[in-house]
Order: sequence, then C-alpha cells, then structure tokens
Amino acid sequence: QVQLVESGGGTVQPGGSLRLSCAASITFFGLYTMGWYRQAPGKQRELVARITPAGITDYGDSVKGRFTISRDNAKNTVYLQMSSLKPEDTAVYYCNAFRTVLGNAYDYWGVGTQVTVSS
Repeated sequence: QVQLVESGGGTVQPGGSLRLSCAASITFFGLYTMGWYRQAPGKQRELVARITPAGITDYGDSVKGRFTISRDNAKNTVYLQMSSLKPEDTAVYYCNAFRTVLGNAYDYWGVGTQVTVSS
C-alpha cells in the first residue's frame, strides 16, 4: 500500500525558514514526479513545486526564488526547503506522487502538514 508521510511543518516567524520532508513507501519511487501542493483556508489547492524523475523542477509563481524542491531517490524522500516565509505561505502542505503508465494514472497524496507563518 502506498504511503506518503509529510513532516517538518510548524509555526515560524515571517522571514524564517522550514524544511518539509515527504517519505514515500512506494515502488519505483524514482519513476514518479513528486510534488508539493498547499491549501489555505477558503482557497483551492495549488501547486507549490514539483520535480520530475529527471530532476526538472517547476514552481508556483508565488514561491519562485524562495522555495527549493529536491529528491533523494535512495531514501524515497522529497524535500521542500522554504525560506523568506511570508504570512501568505500559511497553509496545509501536501505531498504528491504521480506517474502514468500506458495511459493509467497513478496519483497519491499524503495527509498534509500544517505550516503557519506568524509573528
């Protein structure tokens, strides 16, 4: 059974940093595009960052230059380094694993970790 377990959330002051981790119990982890999404109260879930099996990264406009996504295929783990945090970064952050095989989509989500940016 696939499990994605996020950790590293918490409360931080504006301008601070946090690193989120997502440990994946998933076969062929290296073949999945791994992503971080977030959802703030009253808002839709949005892309934060994702990284392909080849290591190509993509970021949401609001986090470019502040957040960095990386992966360690040997540890089946994806990371999100967040810097220069702003109150508007407050949200539940979700880890996602996605791949397609012969037209079939395999799309898995973690339960999320809360990030609160507040003074």
